[in-house]
Amino acid sequence: MVSEEKAFNGKILNVDLSTGSTQAEAIPPDLYRKYLGGYGLGARLLFNRIPKGADPLGPENILGLMPGLLTGTPFFGSRYQAVTKSPKTGGWGDANGGGDFGPVLKNAGWDGVLLSGISAKPVYLLLSDDKAEILDAADLWGMDSIAAEEKLKERHGKKASVACIGPAGEKLSLMAIINNDHGRPAARSAVGAVMGSKNVKAVVAVASRGAILSQDKDVQAEVKKALGGINAIVQDQLHTFGTTGLTNISATSGDAPIKNWGGAIDDFYEAAEMSGIAIGSNRDKFYGCWHCPVACGAEGKASDNPKFPFPLHTHRPEYETTTAFGALMLNNDLDSLHYANHLCNAYGVDTIAAGATLSFAIECYENGLITKEDTDGIELRWGNIEGALAMLEKMAKREGFGDILADGIRKAVEHIGPASKPFAMEIGGEELPMHDPKLMPDYFTTYKLDATPARHTQWDMSGLSRWNLGRRVMDRETFTGRAEFHKGASEYMHVINAAGLCFIAMVCAPNDQIDGWINAVTGWDTTMEELRTVGERIANLRMAFEIREGNNPAKRDVPGRLIGDPPLIGGAHAGFALDAETLQREFLTACDWDQETTKPSRAKLEELGLADVAEVLHG
Repeated sequence: MVSEEKAFNGKILNVDLSTGSTQAEAIPPDLYRKYLGGYGLGARLLFNRIPKGADPLGPENILGLMPGLLTGTPFFGSRYQAVTKSPKTGGWGDANGGGDFGPVLKNAGWDGVLLSGISAKPVYLLLSDDKAEILDAADLWGMDSIAAEEKLKERHGKKASVACIGPAGEKLSLMAIINNDHGRPAARSAVGAVMGSKNVKAVVAVASRGAILSQDKDVQAEVKKALGGINAIVQDQLHTFGTTGLTNISATSGDAPIKNWGGAIDDFYEAAEMSGIAIGSNRDKFYGCWHCPVACGAEGKASDNPKFPFPLHTHRPEYETTTAFGALMLNNDLDSLHYANHLCNAYGVDTIAAGATLSFAIECYENGLITKEDTDGIELRWGNIEGALAMLEKMAKREGFGDILADGIRKAVEHIGPASKPFAMEIGGEELPMHDPKLMPDYFTTYKLDATPARHTQWDMSGLSRWNLGRRVMDRETFTGRAEFHKGASEYMHVINAAGLCFIAMVCAPNDQIDGWINAVTGWDTTMEELRTVGERIANLRMAFEIREGNNPAKRDVPGRLIGDPPLIGGAHAGFALDAETLQREFLTACDWDQETTKPSRAKLEELGLADVAEVLHG
């Protein structure tokens, strides 16, 4: 390396909101090699600093905003993770965000910000390079997240990057997100509610430095090699359609759940109309996260539909959103999908949780468990997207029946009653994403057993052989022999996330070069084998936090519909069911996690250099 600059700054910022103090803290260099950054470094710090049993919405909980190791470098590094104890699950929580907030935070000189305590009044944190200030946010409180972001950019300059909450976060909704760039949020684990509980409206980063080591000749050579290895065909598809290219295909193949997981394509042939071309027909311009060569996003023209009045440059909804507000509730109105995405981003609501919760409520309504009197006069019917979006606004504002739904399905079941339980498509308190494990059985293992339940991006379903993940079983009716591949695919994703890389970009990028990218900007001599160990270390640490807080993923309830109990009578999954017992048993064995408690073994933790964690879990 020509320059002494490195991918990591070697420091984080601790913010005590109760006292209004900020303090820089040096991070030992060896921690970066062991945990990379993002939720890897975040898990290491928070395991030690959040007391066991801490109230997730109380002062002892910590919210970290953590860029990845490669975030802010020229190597596809655009991501950051919000990390915390989740008020939604009661255990480990994290959420992954894109756009430019992570890189700007990193380039301002910080490898993370840890927010503790509770401010006595609404505030926001301003980071202008090494200078940190806690400022009054009274005039911002109550604003939607898009308006607040624009206001803060007017105040601190167009180059300022803003991560903020909307009204849902202020009202501590358990589906609240942290939003940036108008629509590239960190969305799961109720991270927005934790930020709201601390009376923090936003974190604003301003950086005078550009991409880290972008002028280093060795780095430039490595970047050129990386760009030359991109699969141009896949890149073009992702650039043109983003993830919406999957919407109609997934509904037909059985990947996408239909009618709150209780239906099939026979119930919704209209899904064929929801193509990537159709969804992108109002595109005004393409959008890419910070320095991304794929640029899989898009922003739309303003709506001329008075029923669904989304503004100019509303972000194109992703696949999860188009399915959550589409096939899941039998709706194929494309304008409504853009409008739903806009409302969720503005109010600061997770689109997966919101769509799934509304679909649950619709089925409760259709079955007479709730009535028009309960729902403030709103008809919640299959295909009635206007009614669903009217309820979405009530959820975000905690008004009327929306207050019952604002914390998601599990809390709503407590109010509506046990008769609604068969319609509750959640695991561990988190609403299910839009991929059916009856098509890819490995999703079941991740949905149930990851430290953060019901997450679709915690394993590499593309099965890239470049990481030597082992034999992948392709036959969905074969349930044995999957665990070693799935374990490796999960550990791969921990490396991707902790490095600050984008999973979508890695689908077409030459990810077998990641060790070279890291070495180029750190001066290390890491290998793919070492990185696999890093991924395993992060997996075990996240799980250790989950276990320490009293959760047991092996005992999480799983909705019968998810596994085919009873089997569907139509579509791609007619008569099909998963052997959930085999999938779970073999995965826990492969990880060396206890079959009854999911606890990582002492030997495994010590092997990974986590002896202190082993002492906490095993005594």
